[in-house]
Amino acid sequence: MLIIGITGTLGAGKGTIVDYLIKEKKFLHFSVRRYLIEKIEKLCLPVNRETMTSAANRLRYNHHPAYIIEQLYFQAKTEDKNAIIESIRTPGEVDFLHKTGKFYLFAVDADPKIRYQRIRLRASETDHVSYETFLANEKREMSTTDPSKQNLSKCIEMADFRFDNNNDLQELYRQIDRVLKKISL
Repeated sequence: MLIIGITGTLGAGKGTIVDYLIKEKKFLHFSVRRYLIEKIEKLCLPVNRETMTSAANRLRYNHHPAYIIEQLYFQAKTEDKNAIIESIRTPGEVDFLHKTGKFYLFAVDADPKIRYQRIRLRASETDHVSYETFLANEKREMSTTDPSKQNLSKCIEMADFRFDNNNDLQELYRQIDRVLKKISL
């Protein structure tokens, strides 16, 4: 069983990589977003970036920094098939997954203006924001010394493979295929 974790900046293409691995490579998908939305909806709270970030930080603080990813990993392990866990946000999550066996962390990034246009197009619950708010949200999630909070910069730094998603989808798919060949899929 191979586990791929995915991290990256807001709107960089994490979901695009996930979709490709699901459709073309038959990976199972385990989503932090979906996990958090279920928790938030049980509390009858609005689903937005603030409540998702707050819920994630609270779960990590109350349990341990890798708690959410650990829960998703155990779900994936019961399936015993190649899986992708989206989206890794703390170094503790990366450390936990590296200890589980055959794991690779993928990081994806793109120019901020391209990423903002992408989130406007996908229009999910958390994407109805101004460009300034988009940048502020990302800045807040980029670094911290608190192990229970998001630290995208460190996660990206810890990635086994990095993808530049400033071009078309075919170029991103070629990058993914080159990496999959390296890790013997």
